[in-house]
Amino acid sequence: MTAPVLAPGHIGLNVTDLDRSVSFYRRALGFEQLRAGGEGAQRFAFLGRDGQLQVTLWQQSNGEFSAKTPGLHHLSFQVDTIEQVRAVETALKDLDVAFAHDGVVAHGEGAASGGIFFIDPDGIRLEVYAPSGAEHAPAPSGAAPTCGFF
Repeated sequence: MTAPVLAPGHIGLNVTDLDRSVSFYRRALGFEQLRAGGEGAQRFAFLGRDGQLQVTLWQQSNGEFSAKTPGLHHLSFQVDTIEQVRAVETALKDLDVAFAHDGVVAHGEGAASGGIFFIDPDGIRLEVYAPSGAEHAPAPSGAAPTCGFF
């Protein structure tokens, strides 16, 4: 049997404070809340754009994201242009978001692709990048992937 071609679906993230996370993902990344539910300490929200689900947030954890345990390394979102990356960067700065690097960086030395790397309210590592336009941006990790160890 030939394996089917798989396309990315949505990503589900555990969060500690659903209201705070919904606000962040809406204000910082422009998601719309498509649906919400649950009650008490176990609530959820479905986020996306134009009715298309992209991120689910599940309020069912405590503490902070850890890069030291197996699981999600980082979540990446692609936009069309480096100018769109810079627009997201401006919105994030207005929200006092912590960045892993200063400004737009290339994915590696000589790479055309690049973006910004930052942290959500629960410490989850995020990236917004464009496939081209970062040719002249610094590559903090040299030839190694910038999105690797941050």
